[in-house]
Amino acid sequence: MKFKSIISLMLAFTLSAGLPSNIITAHAEEDTATAAVTSSDEELLNEEAEAVEGEVVTDNRTIPNGVTIGGIDVSCKTVTEAEEVVREHFASYNDVTFTLSANDQTITAKGSDLCIGAKNSDVCEKAATYGSYGNIGERFKANADIEAGRTKDFNLSLGADKDGIVRYLTKAAEQVNDEASDDYLTRENGEFVFHEGTSGVVVQIEESAAILVNFIENQWDGSEASVDLATEVKEPRGSKEELAEIKDLIGSFSTDYSSSSAARKNNVANGVGFINGTILYPGDEFSVLNTITPFSAENGYMLAGSYENGTTVETYGGGICQVSTTLYGAVREAELGVVTRSAHSMIVTYVKPSMDAAISESGGKDFQIKNNKNYPIYIEGYCDGSNAYFNIYGKEEDDPGHSVDYETEITGVNVQNTTWVADPNVPLGKMTTTVGGHTGYTAKLWKVTYENGQEVSREVYNNSKYNPSNRNVTVGIASEDPNLSYAMLQAVATQDAATIANAIATYAPGVANSTPFTITPKYQVTNPAPSTDSTTTQPQDAAPATEAPVAAPGDI
Repeated sequence: MKFKSIISLMLAFTLSAGLPSNIITAHAEEDTATAAVTSSDEELLNEEAEAVEGEVVTDNRTIPNGVTIGGIDVSCKTVTEAEEVVREHFASYNDVTFTLSANDQTITAKGSDLCIGAKNSDVCEKAATYGSYGNIGERFKANADIEAGRTKDFNLSLGADKDGIVRYLTKAAEQVNDEASDDYLTRENGEFVFHEGTSGVVVQIEESAAILVNFIENQWDGSEASVDLATEVKEPRGSKEELAEIKDLIGSFSTDYSSSSAARKNNVANGVGFINGTILYPGDEFSVLNTITPFSAENGYMLAGSYENGTTVETYGGGICQVSTTLYGAVREAELGVVTRSAHSMIVTYVKPSMDAAISESGGKDFQIKNNKNYPIYIEGYCDGSNAYFNIYGKEEDDPGHSVDYETEITGVNVQNTTWVADPNVPLGKMTTTVGGHTGYTAKLWKVTYENGQEVSREVYNNSKYNPSNRNVTVGIASEDPNLSYAMLQAVATQDAATIANAIATYAPGVANSTPFTITPKYQVTNPAPSTDSTTTQPQDAAPATEAPVAAPGDI
């Protein structure tokens, strides 16, 4: 009965004016919470989102007088100011040394590496709202203590940020990890030779982070300390029996690079060498870009031609796309999974359109594959100075009558423009190509599946787009007769191939020219509409021409 009387008196005191206004407000907020949230949810979400976008969020709520945190006076400080005081308090642990042991080796870490700080990170907010949370009795007592000048100390618990420790260990564990070496094969004299791998010991990151957090929060005395990390023995993947299943040639492909420069040949052979010997277990993914980079002299590459912004430039690793393209051909034949493949920016000549796979470190182009088979596969790659080869070995899982073929369909042709330039230093009518152009194409590749010689399916395997690039041709206008020079100059000014061809035939008959007036694309639209002509119309009496050769194929 006495307890009920006390509560009644407290309520009466609250309603009559004895309780500070912030208590009344808090009580009112409890009664109207649903309406407030309903009416202001969107505004609050917007405000919170905008606050996150800012560089620094300042909390200006003031901590009441007489409040301490871990014995440190934070009276009348804002939450932000108090948080800085707490950080300074724990900064004394930043340089404390922790010796972390794993695999008979050690890592030396500092307290700052282990993200030591307040376990109860909301302590400053709690201090600022002292007197405005809890039940009505707790709020009354807190505010009465504040009014009477009595102190309130908030406990400061020592803690460590587990996520921060995980990030640190992920990098630092490389110092002590002894990675397992998988069982592997080499191909020698046309036969597979088995090599046994070795086990390894590696740090268990999540478990070790939990061990460190528990030690810091429950056992540490603040001085230098040693902690054993959790480790796990990693056994090598594979076995002699499993790898013995790799015996059937399930896909092969080759491309010709005999006309390449010595530097480009070097780059192709170098890239093939990095991929040779790769073993992929079921479900494994493989990135060509990660395997063959960096493109540098230290990694065995030379300067050679590659594509950049529609032009050919000299870069380390130029020609490497022929490596990924050749592998793409073998992957298609083996019917492996393709994770990522990109077409070149411009057409290449060593495979048909849509049969290429570009690599570009700066452009983010990669060729990635996945072993979608039920058994491991082995990728063999080699070069003979004229051709690049990839063979993919595994276990044949298809019926003997199963086969696939791939057909290119040209869906569009975009013939490059020609810029004609008059050259007063070259004999009248003599033409010279100074920049070879490229015809643009759109294409698709069809995968055609056969069973016992009968086509059973036809599906689009990929779609590709290749950009055109313009060519430049100079026309000589030098002549002892200024009238002829002027006439030829006027013809060149028209930028019309037929007009220029007729002018040369008229004013410079007999001049031998190997440069064509117009371009005849190497490929035509495969299935053009009856009324559509995708090729460039040839001017009368103008010599037809073939597409200009690509000097340095590949995005790189």
